[in-house]
Amino acid sequence: MEKKNISEADFSQTGYSYTLSLISGKYKPIILYCLMEYEPVRFNEMQRYLGRIADKTLSVNLKELERDGLIHREMYPEIPPKVEYTLTARGHSLVAVLDRLCDWGLENRPK
Repeated sequence: MEKKNISEADFSQTGYSYTLSLISGKYKPIILYCLMEYEPVRFNEMQRYLGRIADKTLSVNLKELERDGLIHREMYPEIPPKVEYTLTARGHSLVAVLDRLCDWGLENRPK
């Protein structure tokens, strides 16, 4: 195996860096996991699932995930308004990655 030269490397140009830029943070991986397991999910259900999270914090994270094309927000014209979140096709493409993280955690969790 040929040794790579780190002096010429740029982490920001890697696929790993790009993936982390989309899913990193305290809540984004949990939101994606929640949608992977339970979609569709309403805002209040997501908030209960996450525990102690402020409305604004959850809203910002959901908007970022939607902007990045990982989740879809569906608003129904009802009173009171009904909003549901689901994974997009792009979001579903992360399921294999999230599943592997789960597998690793189960295999390496202290007993």
